[in-house]
Amino acid sequence: MTKKRWQRRKDARAPEILEAALACFAQKGFAATRMDDIARKCGITKGTIYLYFDSKESVFKALARASIGEQLGAVRTMVENFPGPSAQLLRMVLSTMGGFVRTSDRVILPKMLLAESGNFPELAKFWREEIIEQGIALLGGIVARGTARGEFRVLAPEHAARLCVAPILLIAIWRTTFAQFDAQPYDHEGLIEAHLQVLLQGLEARPG
Repeated sequence: MTKKRWQRRKDARAPEILEAALACFAQKGFAATRMDDIARKCGITKGTIYLYFDSKESVFKALARASIGEQLGAVRTMVENFPGPSAQLLRMVLSTMGGFVRTSDRVILPKMLLAESGNFPELAKFWREEIIEQGIALLGGIVARGTARGEFRVLAPEHAARLCVAPILLIAIWRTTFAQFDAQPYDHEGLIEAHLQVLLQGLEARPG
């Protein structure tokens, strides 16, 4: 029994470290955060962190994979198993992604990366390869699916994918930078709905 309790505690330690790191990154930024800060926030020694992560960069990557990466994986599963019209699929995917970025505290990660990518190009490269390119490929695949089925007009999928995701990025930047100055909370859900109406009308294949 004691061993099982220890195992459960050990399994929970890494997520606890990531939550502490997120709080520190949000407060201080990536460059100013030290492993000591994360350890103090988590209530452990710095040496304990190194049992799970070999560097601060590794902590950031694990945090991105455990939040945004997992979200993309769930959306990918949704896409693979969806039999219906591509417009409906695209609406479901963008609504899901929009809901995540509207409500998740992980929205601080892209802002932090944009602010500090010049000093940490390895993290920018990681984000480009594991987050951005996966997202663009997923959305571009839906557009290509719609085109192949005669549902969407012929457009370059890589361009259409970037148009799809633009308001998602705007929401992330707005929440983490400008929302503090809003007299009233902005209706990000309404923005996603307005974007979908314009986007799907623009993508729709028309005779001739």
